[in-house]
Amino acid sequence: MRVSLSVLSLLVALVGASSFVFLVVAIATDFWYIIDASRLETAANGTATLSSHSGLWRTCRLRSKCYPLINPFWYENANITDSHRQLLSLVTLTGIGVYIAYSAAAFEEAICLLKSKDVLVEIDIRFGWSLALVWISFVAEVITGAAFLLAARVVGLKQQREQEL
Repeated sequence: MRVSLSVLSLLVALVGASSFVFLVVAIATDFWYIIDASRLETAANGTATLSSHSGLWRTCRLRSKCYPLINPFWYENANITDSHRQLLSLVTLTGIGVYIAYSAAAFEEAICLLKSKDVLVEIDIRFGWSLALVWISFVAEVITGAAFLLAARVVGLKQQREQEL
């Protein structure tokens, strides 16, 4: 079965368009990173939900609302002088130092606690279907690009043969 160049171009264009749709859906959804702690929740008999799923723009806890990862309090036209900006930078740098020290201490404490218990065995951490859609989109874009480059090469060779005759 021979496929004409126009039919192949149409098929490849459809693959490229579907790749774009997959990319848009993957970017818009919140299932890039999934933390399933349902076994730990049932064992603790607590009301707090530990399970969540995260996307590029927000994190959603199960049976609760979603929290944006982007600062919702940012104003583009904030009236801040240079001295205020320098003072805020100094406070931010101090806060980062305190956060690093706290994170190191919390990590050491978590290591001590986890040596006695196997808590992480009860937590299932995996990538979600949004990441799979991005990979499908990437592969489809590579196939689309390669097919269009190959089609352009075939058309160029046909034109070169016609000019030689």
